[in-house]
Amino acid sequence: MTDRAFIPLIPLLDTRVVSPRAYATGNEPHTPPTGHVADKLGRPLRDLRISVTDRCNFRCTYCMPKEVFDSGYRFLRHADLLSFEEIARLARIFVSHGVEKIRLTGGEPLLRKDLHKLIAMLAPLKTRDGADVDIALTTNGSVLARKAQQLAEAGLKRITVSLDGLDDAIFRRMNDVDFPVRDVLNGIDVAAAAGLAPIKINMVVKRGVNEHEVVAMARHFRGTGHIVRFIEYMDVGTSNRWRMDEVVPSAEIVQLLAHSFELDPVEPNYSGEVAERWRYRDGSGEIGVISSVSHAFCRACTRARLSTEGKLYLCLFAGLGHDLRTLLRGSELQPAATDSQLEAAIGHIWRARDDRYSELRGSLTATMPKVEMSYIGG
Repeated sequence: MTDRAFIPLIPLLDTRVVSPRAYATGNEPHTPPTGHVADKLGRPLRDLRISVTDRCNFRCTYCMPKEVFDSGYRFLRHADLLSFEEIARLARIFVSHGVEKIRLTGGEPLLRKDLHKLIAMLAPLKTRDGADVDIALTTNGSVLARKAQQLAEAGLKRITVSLDGLDDAIFRRMNDVDFPVRDVLNGIDVAAAAGLAPIKINMVVKRGVNEHEVVAMARHFRGTGHIVRFIEYMDVGTSNRWRMDEVVPSAEIVQLLAHSFELDPVEPNYSGEVAERWRYRDGSGEIGVISSVSHAFCRACTRARLSTEGKLYLCLFAGLGHDLRTLLRGSELQPAATDSQLEAAIGHIWRARDDRYSELRGSLTATMPKVEMSYIGG
């Protein structure tokens, strides 16, 4: 593989882009996908997160702070984005390698025009054993009430809503665009009525900002069937000025909840599930905690991430993306890759994967270039 100069449209991302063209020249022997490809640590490829836009209508301080993503920030041109047809083609190839779950992210994915059309293209995908691929979406909920029914009718199965507090003043301060919490809560209700339940509610907990909202969040959604997941504030990218002392460890969150509710631990739903699950003893539902800082789960990570303009990232904290868009579209020097060549490229990239950032996190990793969460999705 060779390094290529990075396109200067995205100033806060990786400084290098790897071209997988060497794996797609047709000169390498190619074995059709078997539905199981493993990386250097034996981790299979099971989950694919696809960012469909780098734009968002919120300016959350831990993700897209205003001082960086201001009116002068240059977002990607529409021509740079993968088309729905390109996304669907890549998704089909990833499924042939074993992907069972696809989650659409952003930015804010519902800002991508006609997103329901992409969902309709992905909904027919089947795993190798004939099961439906699990198609889900993560949203900030700001326009969910207007789009939930259309998304469900297109084939969307599940949604996750990011909601960092119930107190309106805190929520407006965290989204930093003065957006009211009642509109997100209404979107959750409309989505549930459209059949997108149970809904997962993700709350990023940041010390000194919203940790006192933890119990209120759990109490509000207890008994609704929805699942609140409390996420440790992560060092994704460089624009959020992350500090370790702003992290509220999951163990502290669980201890805080245990003072108000009787909780029992629950076994994971599947191998590699990142959330640790806890059930209310009275049967009124469950909560989860995601300990991406205090308790690394790299050894069970089965996720790949596809950026808005077609770069494949093998870790949420990666600084290096593999350019699949050039393979899809070709160039003056090379024709567009065939499906077999794309299969070979993706298989080679995954087999070479040895990422385990959270296990290695420390003073040396703090200054490493990392892709921004707003660009690759959480």
